[in-house]
Amino acid sequence: MQGTGLEEIGVPGQNALREALTSCTDPLKAIEEFQLENGILLPSLRQMLPLLDLHGLRRLDFHTSVLEELRDNLVTHINELGQKEGRERDKTLKELLSKSFPLVRLKALRPIVMCILRNIPHIDDKYLRVLVREKELYNDTDTEVKRQIWKDNQSLFGDEVSPLLTQYCKEKENILFDHQNLTNLFFTPSPKVRRQGEVVQRLAHMIGSSVKLYDMVLQFLRTLFIRTRNVHYCTLRAELLMALHDLEVQDIISVDPCHKFTWCLDACIREKNVDVKRSRELQGFLDGIKRGQETVLGDLSMTLCDPYAINFLATSAMKILQHLINIENLPRENTVLILLLRMLSLGLSAWVMINSQEFKEPKLDPQIVSKFLPALMSLMVDDQVRALNAKLPPDERESAITIIEHSGPAPDACLTFVQESPVASIIAMYYTLHAAKQRDRVGLMRVLGILANCERAFDDPFLHFLVSLLIHMGDEFSTEDFCTVIFDEFFYTGITRENVIRHILKLLWYIYPKLPQARLYTLMKSLTPLPQHNEAVHSLYESLQEKIGSQQEPPLIPPSLDYLESPLMSVPTPAPLH
Repeated sequence: MQGTGLEEIGVPGQNALREALTSCTDPLKAIEEFQLENGILLPSLRQMLPLLDLHGLRRLDFHTSVLEELRDNLVTHINELGQKEGRERDKTLKELLSKSFPLVRLKALRPIVMCILRNIPHIDDKYLRVLVREKELYNDTDTEVKRQIWKDNQSLFGDEVSPLLTQYCKEKENILFDHQNLTNLFFTPSPKVRRQGEVVQRLAHMIGSSVKLYDMVLQFLRTLFIRTRNVHYCTLRAELLMALHDLEVQDIISVDPCHKFTWCLDACIREKNVDVKRSRELQGFLDGIKRGQETVLGDLSMTLCDPYAINFLATSAMKILQHLINIENLPRENTVLILLLRMLSLGLSAWVMINSQEFKEPKLDPQIVSKFLPALMSLMVDDQVRALNAKLPPDERESAITIIEHSGPAPDACLTFVQESPVASIIAMYYTLHAAKQRDRVGLMRVLGILANCERAFDDPFLHFLVSLLIHMGDEFSTEDFCTVIFDEFFYTGITRENVIRHILKLLWYIYPKLPQARLYTLMKSLTPLPQHNEAVHSLYESLQEKIGSQQEPPLIPPSLDYLESPLMSVPTPAPLH
């Protein structure tokens, strides 16, 4: 067992007291002598001690209160000294540490030692080794000191960071799967609000201004992203950099080659717009990557793979397509749109690029612009024609034959490209969200079946958003043709995935009274959780079963879709780059 360290600095401790008691004939006299020699050496105080005894105040309590007062004063003085600059400060602190460090195991005096350590920029390894070796000391060590330990101990730093990364992903999943949340949705918070979260702020504090620790965290995030394909690690990469930007940690942001790009993209997401100036900055950055610097594409692709970035890029692209329809222009003539597609392509290739370590920007298939987007725009025009026709008086409406032409199967180009191109699939997914937002049942039914062939359509951020919109179309679920497309043609193709089951259960939580009884029975049977499924799935399924059995009313749905409106609906369309 380690001693208290008092003997090391010339103060009688446990051993001296034991020696005094075992080598004497009168223990009480020995204790009294020990108290006289080692008590507070103030002659005026000695006469006061009997008075304290008369008031029932124990000598230990008195000495402890004096110790605490002196300790707090000393800590204040050390912190003040730590604020100063120069060699004299460093010399004084190192001398203080040398004299006091043996007392680090004494809990009452440990704060003094820890305060000295916290104020020394470069601590000698001999002290750090003691702190690492003894768990209690390590746990009591301030983050400022731990940073110096972590720099040369990656596994220890990993042990500290790992629970935070797990917590971060769990928090994201809780939002995506929360069946009772209809207003504070995944894409609702602004970037500034998101990076104020506990995990991001704690990681930023742990890193401080250490480039080495920052690089370690980025390496953890890359490794976990490769291992799990979990895009929340991409979000954290961007949020952490921007949190350090907010804190003005120049040591790090000045050396991270992604900083300016991430900052510019963050500003676009925050302002809910891509203006010409920002477009030029983003394009200039992508075009300015020189030979030998290609590895930066790996981190850039992670930044663009962040679901919040993809949501912004795809929603912006949809806004521009709508604008192009209004002014009767072709997609290839809008350079901002081409840039957005290029960034989407880079983001969607992140996992492959980092996993293969082949850092090369993927070429955007020109047919996406020349064939797929015009085909998608034709669907958007059909939606507008149908919507306009529905508003006309009955005698002015177009004939049934013409309306059928605006409601038939989607063009083959849509199906082909959605199957083959990640960029096309994302744009088609966001067109689907657009149709659902407009509560356009025909537009939604035309495109949703196509998405069954698209792997990304079963990602949680998309399903979370889609289900939130479908809940507002509850009345449509009373018709069999709508249910056939939503469930049979789309959801059932991914029902072997646990996450898809959770999203369908959330949808049913709100719309089950609208469903025909036979359809509800079939759905509940097909959604029965398996033993290997998460406890949350079993719990939600049982709650829903109970709800249906007792014929409870579903929860209230907000009457307005305002909170689901695209953030781009109220902003001007960006002009083309020249």
